[in-house]
Amino acid sequence: QLQFVNSGGGLVQSGGSLRLSCAASGFTFNYYAIVWFRQAPPGKEREEIACINSRDGSTDYKESVKGRFTISRDNAMSTAYLQMNSLKPADTGVYYCAAHPHSDCSGDRYLEVRGQGTLVTVSS
Repeated sequence: QLQFVNSGGGLVQSGGSLRLSCAASGFTFNYYAIVWFRQAPPGKEREEIACINSRDGSTDYKESVKGRFTISRDNAMSTAYLQMNSLKPADTGVYYCAAHPHSDCSGDRYLEVRGQGTLVTVSS
């Protein structure tokens, strides 16, 4: 059964840091690229903010988080991470991870389980 357990969210002041974790199971983690999404308050479309491929660990970031966020993965633990620094109020939202059904960070198809994110709130 496909599962992603997201954790590490919380309330933080502007300029602060958080580290999110995503423990995955139900598929061969090290075969697939992993992405982090951010879902801002209801009604706004989700954003894919970071991705890490499974071949060489290459990463892609949404422009608004480049230089502040770092995605990483531990294949032995089937876990992905998102280190978030210099947080801004605009970073507020529910964060959750998913996998591309292939090794690289391309396309818009995902293996995912909706509704299991972790809330990040950045106060000004």
